[in-house]
Amino acid sequence: MKKVVPMLAAIGLILCIFIGYMGYTAYVKYSPTKERADLEQFYGVSGEETALFLDNELQEAAGIVRDGQLYLPISWVNQNLNERFYWDEKERLLVYTLPDSIVYADEETKSSSGAPFLRVEPDGVYLSSDLVSSYTDVRIAEFAEDEVKRAFIDTGWEADEWTVLKKNGAVRQKGGIKSPVVADEPEGTLVKVLDSMERWVKVRTENGHVGYMEKRRLGDSETVTYLSTFQQPVYTNISMDEKVCLVWHQVTSMEANQKIQALLEKTKGVNVVSPTWFALTDNEGNFTSFADRNYVDQLHEQGIQVWALLDNFSKDVQSEVLLSRTSVRKKLIAGLMEAVETYDLDGLNLDFEGIKESAGPHYVQFIRELSVACRQKQIVLSVDNYVPAVYNAFYNRREQGIVADYVIIMGYDEHYAGGEAGPVASYGYVKKGIEDTLELVPKEKVINAVPFYTRVWKEGPDGTSSDALGIADAKKWAESKKVSMYWQDESGLYYGEIQDEGVRKEIWLEEEKSLGLKMDLIREYDLAGVACWKLGFETEEVWDVVKVNE
Repeated sequence: MKKVVPMLAAIGLILCIFIGYMGYTAYVKYSPTKERADLEQFYGVSGEETALFLDNELQEAAGIVRDGQLYLPISWVNQNLNERFYWDEKERLLVYTLPDSIVYADEETKSSSGAPFLRVEPDGVYLSSDLVSSYTDVRIAEFAEDEVKRAFIDTGWEADEWTVLKKNGAVRQKGGIKSPVVADEPEGTLVKVLDSMERWVKVRTENGHVGYMEKRRLGDSETVTYLSTFQQPVYTNISMDEKVCLVWHQVTSMEANQKIQALLEKTKGVNVVSPTWFALTDNEGNFTSFADRNYVDQLHEQGIQVWALLDNFSKDVQSEVLLSRTSVRKKLIAGLMEAVETYDLDGLNLDFEGIKESAGPHYVQFIRELSVACRQKQIVLSVDNYVPAVYNAFYNRREQGIVADYVIIMGYDEHYAGGEAGPVASYGYVKKGIEDTLELVPKEKVINAVPFYTRVWKEGPDGTSSDALGIADAKKWAESKKVSMYWQDESGLYYGEIQDEGVRKEIWLEEEKSLGLKMDLIREYDLAGVACWKLGFETEEVWDVVKVNE
C-alpha cells in the first residue's frame, strides 16, 4: 500500500500537467491574439505618405501630405477620377478646360486657404485634394490621427448601409482570431460591410480602417445618405437641323478653289463642304492657308456650310512636340479663330493622322481647348478618326464625343498603300467601326465617312503595290482591261483579278451597290450623317445612293 500512494501521486501529477498542457494549448489555439498589426506595412505607406482607397479598394499609388494638405498624384487622378487635369511639363503649367473657359495654375498658385494647388515632387506632380474635389464629383475623407495616414475617395452617391456594432470587436488584417489587430472598435460604432463570409466580414470603419471582424459582433443596420453639391459641366454642342452630307474638297492651290462649282454641279444633297485649306507647317503653331472668302460666300448662297480642314501631314510637324506646349496651342487656336472670322467659316474639321501614342494626351487637350473657342464663336468642331482599334485608342473618342460637335469615322483604308492587298472598306470593317464608335460616342454625333475611291493592287516580284483610283476611273480601268467582276457577299464589294503587264492585279471595286450597303448601315444605326472622300472621285450615279436627307 505504501508503494501505491506515491505511484498514484505521480500519475495524478502527470495527469495534472497533461490537463494543464492541453488547457494551455487550447487557450493558445482558440483565444484571440492581441498582437498589433504593423500599419505601415499593412497600408503600404509611411511618414507623410497617405494610403489611398478608391471606392474602398486600396490603391498602389499613394498621396502625400504637405503642411496639412493632402495631395494626390495627377497620373492617378487622370486615370481614376478626372482625365481633364492636364500638366504641361515643358511650361510647368496645370491646365483645366471647362466648357466655356480654361483655368491655368502653376506652382505658385494658391487656394483661398493659402495651400498651393499643386506640388512638383521628384516622383511627379501632385494635386491638392481640394482642387480635385472642386472639379470632380467625389467624396474625400481623410484620416491622419494614427501612425499612418489614409484617405478614402468615393465616387458613388447612392445611400449606404452601415452596421452598428452590438459588441466591442477587433478589426483584423485577415479573417481569423490569430490575425494581427488593425484597430479596436467599441460597441455602438458604425462599420460598412464590404464583403461577407461565413463567420467573418470585411469592413470599413468610421475612423478609416479596413479589415475583418467577426460577424457575430454586428447589430442592426442604418442607412446613410449623401448629398452631392457638385455641378457637372454642361457641354453644349452645335448640331445641324438635318443629317450631315459632307464632302471633302481636296485643295492644293488657290486656283483649285475655282473648281468647286463645277464639282458640285454633279452632286445631290450636299450640305457641308470641307476644303483642305489649312496645313500645319512646323512645331510652332504656324499653318499655310488656301482659304478663299469668295468660295465661302458662293456656298453660303447655295445653303451649304463650309468646315475648313486642318491637317498635320507635313514631315516638319511632330504633333507630340507641337501640341505639348500650352503657348503653342494657344497660338494655333488664335490663328484658326482669326481665319474663322476672316473667311466667315461655319466650322473646322481636324484631320490629324499618324500621331504617336505619346502625342495622345496633348492632342485631346488641343481638342478640348479648341472646342472652347469654337463654342464661344458658335462654329462646328468636327474631328476625323481612324476606325477604332487597340493601337489608336489614345485618340480618346469618348472625350472627343463630349467636347466636339461631330466625330467622323474614316471608314476606309482597311487596306492601304504599302500594306497587303485587300478591300479599302469591306462591309464588316465598316460595320464594326460604327459599332465600336457607338460604344464611346452618342449616335447624334457620329458621322461615317465612305470612300469614293478604290485601289488596284499589283503583286509582282518586287512585292505588293497599289494605285488609288476614283470610282469613275476604277470602272473605266476594269472595263478597258476586260476584268471579270463578281460579287462577294462577305466583303460587300465586286472583286476581279487579271494578269497584266507581267503581274497579277486585283481590285475590290467601290461603286453604287457597295456604297449603298454602307449607307444602309448609316441609316440602320441612325447616325448623324455621311462624309465622302473625295469630291470629284465619284460618278454622278453615286449621288442617288449617297443621300441622308430625303
